[in-house]
Amino acid sequence: MADKESSPPDLARVFDYIDAHQQEFIDRLLAYVAQPSISAHGVGIRETADFLLGYLQELGMEAQLLEGAGWPFVCGCLRQHQQAPTVLLYGHYDVQPPDPLDAWNSPPFEPEIRGGRIWGRGVGDNKGQHLAQLLAIESWLAVTDNLPCNVIVLLEGEEEVGSPHISDCVRDHRALLAEADLVITADGPVHESGRPCIKFGPRGIASFELRAVHAQRDFHSGNWGGVAPNPIWTLVHLLATMKDSLGTITIDGFYDNVAPLSDLERKALDALPVDVAAVMEGAGLERLDEPQERPFFDRLAAWPTFTINGFHGGYGGPGMKTVLPNEATVKCDMRLVENQRVDEILDKVEAHVRRHAPEVDVIRQGGMEPSRTPLDSPYTRPLQRAFRAAQGIDPLLIPAMGGSLPDYAWTKILGVHSFTTPYANHDESNHAPNENLEVRRFIDGVRTGAAVLAYLGQES
Repeated sequence: MADKESSPPDLARVFDYIDAHQQEFIDRLLAYVAQPSISAHGVGIRETADFLLGYLQELGMEAQLLEGAGWPFVCGCLRQHQQAPTVLLYGHYDVQPPDPLDAWNSPPFEPEIRGGRIWGRGVGDNKGQHLAQLLAIESWLAVTDNLPCNVIVLLEGEEEVGSPHISDCVRDHRALLAEADLVITADGPVHESGRPCIKFGPRGIASFELRAVHAQRDFHSGNWGGVAPNPIWTLVHLLATMKDSLGTITIDGFYDNVAPLSDLERKALDALPVDVAAVMEGAGLERLDEPQERPFFDRLAAWPTFTINGFHGGYGGPGMKTVLPNEATVKCDMRLVENQRVDEILDKVEAHVRRHAPEVDVIRQGGMEPSRTPLDSPYTRPLQRAFRAAQGIDPLLIPAMGGSLPDYAWTKILGVHSFTTPYANHDESNHAPNENLEVRRFIDGVRTGAAVLAYLGQES
């Protein structure tokens, strides 16, 4: 085994190459962002997949489109070493719809550089980040005609619509993907402090709707109030049995399978910098949600949540309308932590509703499983060294992120360790108008991607 403390050969030359080609790389990102690829609308998806396929082939990869029930996955493999690890680099080429268009300072698919940032839909989420990974591969091949480790690239076209077919893709192509020893996803923002970070998993999500229908039509509230039950009150009372005023989710068995933090995870969360008062001021908050004593990052990494996304029923227009509605709905999501499962939680929700309000229907909207990689993974140290070499600073270690990604496909189906290494600025405005990516962070992403390959190559 190679000396883990030695500097990888040729990495300095690769850094020099990246620095010399910065403008070319930026221009190519601008052209990539200018190509719409909106999965929700089916706009530009096939064209973007074909472009990526051609690019991977130009890099000398064995590349193909993995077709299935949805938009294609783009897959490329480059195997040059018998002993070195194989890293699977995952990303997604689809983007969110750009609406509302009038809120953009420049057209979403006509990217511009202003104030040291590239502005355009998908530049941070996720085109700029996975292009940085691909340019890292390109840079190694340009300098040495060789990669330090083996690489599989898998780019999805449906992440922005919930990755509905990723588990099928991984299972159907297990023979191709199972060579991976680990998975790295460059996605999301860096830590709020601006420090780079390595994230060891996302929370999962379970989404559902509660629907109460008590009559065939709306009623006059004076003639029918006190006679016909009000579906809004039915849902209000039901929701009050599901979460109490102290923030505890009171569904039987909801917390049964919550995985406790390890000692390393506890220390990592405690080490994350945060100015809670500044966070509250920036968000316009007078207080945090209950329970008040819960540490800030525990809220985002260690605990599941129950969120009411929307409550619909009755009259919501101007003035008054004395109506007693016949129907009401509540849309909800629950963020899940490791060892909880989507079906398990939705089963418990349904059982709770049957006990407390059997006339209410539960409509499952699906979900995504949580995922967690241990902080003491053998690949943690080479990733830390790569960040230090490329960016001159140690990355923060974040046991779990607040949002959800299809990371379970790697940890639960392929059975390998998985890491998220975000390159985007914290205020990238992904999913919102004026999405942006700092030019400096994009180039740092190329450098970091190159260093990751180098330090993983030392693990042979």
